[in-house]
Formats: sequence, structure tokens, C-alpha cells
Amino acid sequence: MIDQLLKTPLTELVGVRHPVVQTGMGWVSGPRLVTATANAGGLGILASATMTYDELERAIVKVKERTDQPFGVNLRADAGDAPERVELLIKYGVKLASFALAPKPELIGRLKEHGIVVMPSVGAARHAEKVAAWGADAVMMQGGEGGGHTGSVPTTLLLPSVLDAVDIPVVAAGGFFDGRGLAAALSYGAAGVGMGTRFLLTSDSAVPNEVKKRYLAAGLDGTVVTDRVDGMPHRMLRTPLVEELHETSAVKRLGPTVKRTLAFKKLSGMSWRQLAADGRAMKHGSERSWSQMVLAANTPMMLKAGLVEGDPDAGVLAAGQVVGMLDDLPSCEELIDRVVTGAADRLRRAAAYTG
Repeated sequence: MIDQLLKTPLTELVGVRHPVVQTGMGWVSGPRLVTATANAGGLGILASATMTYDELERAIVKVKERTDQPFGVNLRADAGDAPERVELLIKYGVKLASFALAPKPELIGRLKEHGIVVMPSVGAARHAEKVAAWGADAVMMQGGEGGGHTGSVPTTLLLPSVLDAVDIPVVAAGGFFDGRGLAAALSYGAAGVGMGTRFLLTSDSAVPNEVKKRYLAAGLDGTVVTDRVDGMPHRMLRTPLVEELHETSAVKRLGPTVKRTLAFKKLSGMSWRQLAADGRAMKHGSERSWSQMVLAANTPMMLKAGLVEGDPDAGVLAAGQVVGMLDDLPSCEELIDRVVTGAADRLRRAAAYTG
């Protein structure tokens, strides 16, 4: 385990040794991965969107039992119980709250009252400006290369536009996997990098090994962005199921969609009233149609089939384009050490050009 080599606004703000963030991936970023990341000096983030309230509380307790280092929790800002989940973070002294969608100013204010760092994810400079004006402490921007829900603007253009728009720390995500990427992001002016697929493909990740092999076999053209899964652009591995979804009509997708929605209702313990309320909240301020909202409701089950149950033929596998550059499964400590030492070396070499 290496000592701190790079001090940035992110390491200062959160209190981690290294400016490397393990993003909150549903079904992937559980206590095991978050603890390993935190103990290695990075910022691990629990993904709570696929957890019930009680599961989230147990996950937070597990992490705190296994590490004394800072970590974060990713929350769904549009969830009906978002305020209650915020109180959990306050109760257990979690260091950071991240959000996939812009949290309401009241949620930001409540977290900041208790010294919790607020870091929403953004896909455009205007989104960064909005949450910064509401009091966010930092933002994570994801370029189009990233996995899961993503936009079309590449990191090399989105990052400078966000940096120009706000004066709070910006974490860059989308296409990062090694020291060269971290050095490049810091040179742009970012405070660190966020990595999802790279952390998914570690020995500390609980994703089944057979599924990891499927990821490692993918090339740079091994992902596709489609809106056929949940109505929003979603980058994932090209599997037979994804290809079928991409080509199948909406009518043919309806039956399986309803079946998975029923399964998610049972798994989450949510009532139809709660599901409807969450659906209305998700739709508020969104351009998604109600048919797209139904698709979105069943996405967790499709991800669970692949990432937890190990059946990519029955589920989907979110992945960034960076998957085509990966060929190993290091531990989180090995990964973070080589990313940080690689970045420090690149920055030293670049400094020689000015001399």
C-alpha cells in the first residue's frame, strides 16, 4: 500500500489518500468492494438504488465495521424514501453522498448541516451549474464512454466544459482505467477520476467469475448504447439478449418487461402505491414516456440476472467502452497503487517538458 503521492481538492475535501473513486454500481458496489477500495486509500461508494432501506443500513454498518476510512453512498434523488435514506447517512456519519440525478436543495442542505460532502453526477455543464448553485460540494461528470446510463458527449469535451462552468471540485468519469488517464484528468484540472468497469473487474468485486470472463473477452467495439432496455441511453456489453432487445419491437418486449417488474416489486418489498409514486417522481422533470418508465422499473432485475446471478443470457451487463482495454483482475489495492504511481510518473515526465 503506497503513501499519498497526489494531493488534490478531492483528497482534501473527503480525506482519502488517493484521488480515485469507485463509482456506485447497482448490484456491484456492495460492502466488500467499498471496503477494499477504502482500505486501499480510494473513495468507495455504496450503491443503494438496488437495496431496500434495511439492506442499506446493514451495508453501511458492515463497511464501518471493516474500515475506519471515508466512504460514500449513492442515493436515488427521486426515490420516495430519499429523505429517510439521507437520515441513515447522518446517523452513521457517512462521509459523502452521491446522486445519479440532481438532489433537491432541501436534501443538499440537510446533508451539509451534518458535514456530509454532496457530490451529484452530471452529464452537462448546465447540470453542474445548477447543483453548484444549490450548494453541492463537488460533481462527478461522466463522458459518453462510460457504462450504464450515459450521454453522447465524450469525456475529452465534457470535462473541460464542466470545469469552465463551476469552481467546485470536478471528478472525471468515463474511459478511465490507468495512471495515464488519471494524469490526463488532473492536467485538465479535474480533482480525480471515477472508475466503474475497472473496479467491477477486480478480485474484490463480487460479480461471478464467469461473468467477469465475459467482460474480459470484450473488445473496444464490445459495447453498445441502446434505449431498448429502460427507455434511456444505456451502455452495455453486446450479448445475445441485448442484441435481441435492440432489434425487437416494443410490443414483443412488453411481456418480459411486465414479468421483470413483478419480480422487482417482490424483491424490493414495495407496494404498487410506492412503485407508482417512484414512477411519478422519476418522470417529473424527465422526458421519458410512461412506457419508458415501465421499462425503467424492470431494469434492476435485468442487471441482477447478469451481475449477481451470473446469467448474461437472461440479463444485461452495463459496461464502459474501457472494457476493451482490460485483461486482468487486480485487487483494489493493486489497482489503486498502480494507477496512482503511474499518474505520478506521467506527471513528472510531463513537467520535464517545461524545463
